[in-house]
Amino acid sequence: MLSRALGAARRPAFTRKLVATVTRASSTVTLPADSNQALGIAQYAKDFIGGKYGDDIDDHVWLRIEQFHTDSVMCGISALALKTNAPTVLREESLAYPDSNGATVFGSAAKCAPEKAICANASAVREWDSNGTVFGYNPNIPGHIAGEFGHNDFYPVVLAAAQVTGKIDGKTALKAMICLDEIRGRLAEVFSLKSYKIDHVVHGAIGSAAVYGALLGASAEEIESAIGMTLAHYVPFRAIRAGKQLSDSKGASAAISTEAAVLSMRRAMRGFIGPRDIFRNPEAIFRFFEPTTGTTASKDNVDITLGNKVRWGVGPSPFNLVLSHSGADFAVCGMHFKLGLYEHQSAGALEAIITALVQNPEFAAGGLEAIENINIVAYEPAFGIIGDPAKKDPKTRQSADHSMAFIVSRILVKALQAGKVPSTMDEAWMELMLSPYDYGKDALYDEATRSLMAKITFAHGGPDYDAKYPDGIPTSLDISLKGGGKISSGLVMYPSGHARNTSANLARILEHKNRLLGDLVFPDRPAVDGFVQRLVGMKSLSAAEVCDVYNFDWGRMQDHPCID
Repeated sequence: MLSRALGAARRPAFTRKLVATVTRASSTVTLPADSNQALGIAQYAKDFIGGKYGDDIDDHVWLRIEQFHTDSVMCGISALALKTNAPTVLREESLAYPDSNGATVFGSAAKCAPEKAICANASAVREWDSNGTVFGYNPNIPGHIAGEFGHNDFYPVVLAAAQVTGKIDGKTALKAMICLDEIRGRLAEVFSLKSYKIDHVVHGAIGSAAVYGALLGASAEEIESAIGMTLAHYVPFRAIRAGKQLSDSKGASAAISTEAAVLSMRRAMRGFIGPRDIFRNPEAIFRFFEPTTGTTASKDNVDITLGNKVRWGVGPSPFNLVLSHSGADFAVCGMHFKLGLYEHQSAGALEAIITALVQNPEFAAGGLEAIENINIVAYEPAFGIIGDPAKKDPKTRQSADHSMAFIVSRILVKALQAGKVPSTMDEAWMELMLSPYDYGKDALYDEATRSLMAKITFAHGGPDYDAKYPDGIPTSLDISLKGGGKISSGLVMYPSGHARNTSANLARILEHKNRLLGDLVFPDRPAVDGFVQRLVGMKSLSAAEVCDVYNFDWGRMQDHPCID
């Protein structure tokens, strides 16, 4: 029981009198700011995965988790097929840590240390920057609109736990993935890590520790200890994303943080005691950056937190945390798909350029030389991050997929070279879908792409646009043609793939994406479809089948030169 677990927890002296309480609505658990939220998250994970709340999860939630998981795996194995650096290095590293009671990497039945397998698989999943995205925004829950980013990089945690135990069937595995996304997604709604230059993967690391521990039968106190270790020892800052040319550290950030979280969980289960009640710890990231005693928090001036000498002592965390356990309002249902390879904040610009092409078929037929200028109007943070004019000269794949000018130019080049586009948005998205090769060495220096990039300008939409994010991705695009013509997209709020988009045939577009990526891996289309079907049908798999779901014949994988 939660009350017993809370009462038994070992706490720092300054929190002994503050016993966590949990309030329940019909479909949620609320962890109040004045409670031990690390312990509360731990108990929630154990209760949700263990079936305490029953099985009242809407069919749409199951569909979404199956789709996001499948999408992530296809991203991961295709990144390995094209010999991308970090996933290859980390996969080889994992296989050097054999563990008969461990987990496996993609395309192998050999077991290795679980945290190493998780690190390798999560790195592969994230490499293309093409898997699911959360914007940390749920206006239906008070206080849950912080707007932190995050991605569905963490599902390998569940598969590793399944392989370690050998007892987790497909439905339980998917339920654990829902739980991990719920913890990660709701934390993204209440605390903006990026505001303090902390990488968004921290929320996923917390969820990873909780879910891995719950699946392995750890006590709530042990999970609390692992979360405390993760937040006290392993907080990555956005130094990994600084500069115009990005490194492997950016794409592997989630993998490395999750490796640390799972290692912390394993240590806690062996008896190591980490910091307790970490969300109310005055020197941990939450109260340090958003003080709840001594001064008012400010995202604009870190000197306030550094100068706050009164933060020691009893105080709540900066937020209440609401976690769903039943119904349809789970965090995973507010997450967004990328319909190809692109940075998520460019989705509005891509929808705008595809709209312009579909609605003006003569535009594609006019060719590159007919374009005078393309002006993209966007919101912050898109305008300042991927709309940065300095990113018009990407020299690495990781930098190109964070350059809105490059992303828009690549999709437009494909249409202009074809001289035509399909007449519907769904067909156009599929035909023009950006693949890994749109960011490869040849594409980086493609003359037509570079020429188009030079014609792109950016404008900040101001307070009106900023206010519409993160509810939507407010973007508009004006194309000025030589001879005086002009094509305007109008305001895009919910592009195809967005959780609130209602016009796209998402299932059909995702099927196309799975095949586009799968064709890079498997020798033929039946092999692609067979592998995908195991993932799509995971809910019905036995525990033994779940253990083998990431395996395929590595020796028959297509042989490509390194994309970079």
